[in-house]
Amino acid sequence: MPYINVTTNAENVSAQRIEKKLGEAITLLPGKTERWLMTRVTEGARMAFAGSEEPCVMAEVALFGSATESAYAKLTAELCRVLSEETGVPESRIYVKYEETSTWGWSGSNF
Repeated sequence: MPYINVTTNAENVSAQRIEKKLGEAITLLPGKTERWLMTRVTEGARMAFAGSEEPCVMAEVALFGSATESAYAKLTAELCRVLSEETGVPESRIYVKYEETSTWGWSGSNF
């Protein structure tokens, strides 16, 4: 049950292409698949990074359970690559945040 929320101040990005690539990338975390992935892509947000309003991206990854540091490292590298490619934002202006949870609700009950 992963959820990836991408927010950027870049404009004219293809949310559909990003979502497709996020679906492929999530498999870098053991046991995670596109089948359970929910995504949100917001472009044109008011954002600043390092005191500058130059294009930047924030990707937040929430998941039920946890993963290893090496799996997170692989996913971070892939997310930065994909988001840079799709938004034109340099990888040095992309943050990736992870949040793990032991309780996740779906279809009227919890896992």
